[in-house]
Amino acid sequence: MPIFEYTCAGCSREFEAIVHAGGRASCPSCGGTRLTKRLSVFAVGGAAERNTESDSGGPCGACGDPRGAGACALD
Repeated sequence: MPIFEYTCAGCSREFEAIVHAGGRASCPSCGGTRLTKRLSVFAVGGAAERNTESDSGGPCGACGDPRGAGACALD
């Protein structure tokens, strides 16, 4: 069962949702269904694509943001 990331067109909230086959996600804040599906951070890159020259120390441990720790709104 895939997890998708969305941005709500109504309130601009970004969120993740598990959507079952034939199902439709809705915004947990406003209930809106006008959503833009985003590429999941976990679906991008892999061990073979790791940049060893980066000084960021890897993805954020809180959210997986590839820009590194402190780059996301969760810090």
